[in-house]
Amino acid sequence: MHMRRAVTTLVLASALTAGAVLPAAAAPAASRAATSADPTVQDILDHLPDDIVAGALVSQDGVGATAGPVTADAYLRAGSVTKAFTNTVVLQLIAEHRIDLDAPARRYVPHVLPEAYDGVTVHHLLDHTSGLPRPAPTPGPADGPGWQFASVTPEDLLRESFAAATGTPPEPGSEQQYNGLDSFVLGLIVEKVTGHSFATELERRIIRPLRLRHTSLPAADDLTIPSPHAEVYVEGQDVTEQSPYPWAEGGMISTAADLDRFMTALFRGRLLPPAVQKLVFEMPIAANGPDNTNCSGPAVCYSTGGLMRYQLPDGEEVWGKTGSRPGWDNGFFATRDLRHRLVYSLNPTGAGNDLPYIKALINAALTE
Repeated sequence: MHMRRAVTTLVLASALTAGAVLPAAAAPAASRAATSADPTVQDILDHLPDDIVAGALVSQDGVGATAGPVTADAYLRAGSVTKAFTNTVVLQLIAEHRIDLDAPARRYVPHVLPEAYDGVTVHHLLDHTSGLPRPAPTPGPADGPGWQFASVTPEDLLRESFAAATGTPPEPGSEQQYNGLDSFVLGLIVEKVTGHSFATELERRIIRPLRLRHTSLPAADDLTIPSPHAEVYVEGQDVTEQSPYPWAEGGMISTAADLDRFMTALFRGRLLPPAVQKLVFEMPIAANGPDNTNCSGPAVCYSTGGLMRYQLPDGEEVWGKTGSRPGWDNGFFATRDLRHRLVYSLNPTGAGNDLPYIKALINAALTE
């Protein structure tokens, strides 16, 4: 199957490098919102929807609010927010001594990683210092009608990505480059070690214990999303039904309330023993890769737990994860002590850049 790259979470993660001022191209009401020196979350929502954002839902410190034709309990396609769940499952298996943090990843999946990547450890996959190649193109609008229903298996995507790789990869651990292939390999390692599907382990280890009744990891051929949900469009085409093939990298469906519950449990150490919990916020000692534009400034920003570190205007560091699928831009962030929490989901129209809105919401919700 010929595939082209779709809009990915790599773009969404760049939200945290965008300016806090709302775009001038937005509707006049949104432009007026930007004139406030310190807008609240509600100030931002009061000026939506507009030309850039068709709908928005947020959960601020556990309280939901919306703008446009979306409800606070709406389901959403979580995208790369899934990565935080994937890393947590792997860290649980590390705590159980079923996976060795510093073991070569090829020990577990020799059929997946070429010998050239023999030095890549599980730790490198977790904190995006593996040096794996760029992902091969994935289904997108350029593939023509029905592109949103197409899928690619993790094994095929990895195979195509390695086949297309050029140049010499960086030494594992030397630089951080956010890469979805890391999460696909981690998901396959979970399946190899446990003998169960990744979806089964996710359900058993996180979804059921936390009673995340509105969270799931559908099969690639399950195009549906439960109601209520936003109706989302890409280039005028309804893509609400689409393949969740990104799997352990970005295939989950959830709600703001469930994501808030997961974030709270993760930060409080309810999912991991103390010896492993410290890895959730551990940052690698590595250079920021030349293409790792998701991190603002010269320092790396992704932890072993798969979380993104972000500095608020007042200098405080917060932690979370962004994620997107066609029609949804989502994320969760919180102060490390959970003094303030935010889960957001925007439905971009595609007419402009919604990334400044995301940064404005994070700053408004988490800054004292």
